[in-house]
Amino acid sequence: MMNSILPTREESMARFMAGAARIAQFTRDMPYTVPDRLEERALDHGDAPFILFEDQRISFAQANRRANQIGRAALGAGLRKGDVVALLMENRPEFVLVWLGLAKAGIVTALINTSATGNVLQHALDQVEARAMIVGTELLPALDTLEQSLSMPCWQSGEAGETSGTDLPSFEALYEKCEDGNLPPDARAGIVASDPLYLIFTSGTTGLPKAAKMSHLRFLNSGEVIGGILRLHSESVFYCVLPLYHGAGGMVVPSTALAFGIPFVLRRKFSRSGFWEDVKQHRITDFYYIGEVVRYLLATPEHEAGRDITLRGMAGAGLKPDVWRAFVERFGIEQVVEGLGSTEANYGITNVDNVVGSVGRIPYPEHSNVRVIRWDANNACHMRDAAGAPVLAKAGEVGELIAEVLHADSPAGFFEGYTCADATEAKLMRNVFKPADVWFRSGDLVRFDEEDYFYFVDRAGDTFRWKSENVSTQEVEAILSGFAGPQLANVYGVKVSGTEGRAGMVALTYPDGVSFDAEAFYDYVERHLAHYARPLFVRLAPVAEMTTSFKLKKVALQQQGYDPELAGGEPIFVADPDARTYVPVTDATLHRLGLRMFEQDED
Repeated sequence: MMNSILPTREESMARFMAGAARIAQFTRDMPYTVPDRLEERALDHGDAPFILFEDQRISFAQANRRANQIGRAALGAGLRKGDVVALLMENRPEFVLVWLGLAKAGIVTALINTSATGNVLQHALDQVEARAMIVGTELLPALDTLEQSLSMPCWQSGEAGETSGTDLPSFEALYEKCEDGNLPPDARAGIVASDPLYLIFTSGTTGLPKAAKMSHLRFLNSGEVIGGILRLHSESVFYCVLPLYHGAGGMVVPSTALAFGIPFVLRRKFSRSGFWEDVKQHRITDFYYIGEVVRYLLATPEHEAGRDITLRGMAGAGLKPDVWRAFVERFGIEQVVEGLGSTEANYGITNVDNVVGSVGRIPYPEHSNVRVIRWDANNACHMRDAAGAPVLAKAGEVGELIAEVLHADSPAGFFEGYTCADATEAKLMRNVFKPADVWFRSGDLVRFDEEDYFYFVDRAGDTFRWKSENVSTQEVEAILSGFAGPQLANVYGVKVSGTEGRAGMVALTYPDGVSFDAEAFYDYVERHLAHYARPLFVRLAPVAEMTTSFKLKKVALQQQGYDPELAGGEPIFVADPDARTYVPVTDATLHRLGLRMFEQDED
């Protein structure tokens, strides 16, 4: 903590309630939705800017009129309330305006990852049962990677009315001729806050993620809470450098802008120099981060950042303590709202006290829906007592965070699940502490101290976190099994100095007479795995050690990391993007690639 004096539990609770109190009157069955909020802002902040993007300034009133046109166009094209439309588009204002407009007509938008192609894209479309698709002209090549042509209506959406020259109809031409007045109330008749606003795909290691349902209520809650904790006001300017298809950038930032009637500055992609240019130009006061973004910003030369820094607050996740301290001290940040949760989680822990390294405090844990079950790292399972009951963790012990799914009329603690019923059930634990109780498994290993400040430790079981994405070792192993040569591929995450989470590493076991082809392996993982799921390191292991239940042992490998000495002389390689191959790990190689050997006593 920048201030060595910890606040009392009452003080922490009061700070949290600055945001939570704003949603106290929300209910799941209220007939109030995100389009209703947009219409309110169009009335009380009509001329105020909503989205600032490059040279564009889109007011709340303009956004509402555009959304009305889009909603009418969708209905005119035969789409109906409850239908799902897939949206594939890079960061630009049209992304937000499209799903807002579809929501005006009660239509649900599936936000597709911009890197989705081929079978990954087809899987996403199938999973959400999309009835139509809108594709930004910048991403039209993704459609050419599909094995079969689309069997649904598809429109292209260009900037400033541009088209690609393909025969796909223009979405702009479809809606620009429509009236821009608010749609009649019956367009959304029967839709309540708990109904889906859009679908967001969770991290999919192999590009086959799950589509999580995101309700109007969850969207409304996120901006109210974060904005309240950050103490935003009429002069605040929020900043979005994260992808709009993801919960962090696509939900929290526009929700906050709509809640407080303030603008958010949107950038196509994160850029270190561009970040500071935007801060200076728009006098940005707050931004939403992931840990890697802050680490890059900390490396900014003095002449790029300048001294007139208007940033005062930031909210997000994955910020390492050393980066946290250095960033706050260098740029004069007054509040860091670090949190722990996930796109679909039914809980949220938020650090409102500026306690460095903590993901938040639960001042009165007995009154929350969160519990922590002790974790057996060697066997990757929950610890249980002699009667088979889960053992609750005590202060200082590592365990998996679980959260009780609360009853239907509670405005919090609800789990909306995925479009796949089996995937939804797989995230739940039943009859845990009492008959018929239901708990959401976070997959996050945490510990808490005597003051009930929580700290993220790692991902449970066969999953680790890298570049703010969850990576399933089982999924990566399944994909790598298609690479000819190795008998076994044992995937795990290892700590890398100066970065958040764990990088992917694979121990390959080859039969006699077969050798490791570094170039071919690099090419294979690049073609078959998402960028964050590709192993950064490769270890050649003569024998793959198994547990008595025939599971690959990972703990010792994780502890040895990518240090050749700890590996007992087994060859270890690191990915070299420039050479498009894997090269032997040496101090010189790591230095050239911007890495260094991990020291076991690092925090």
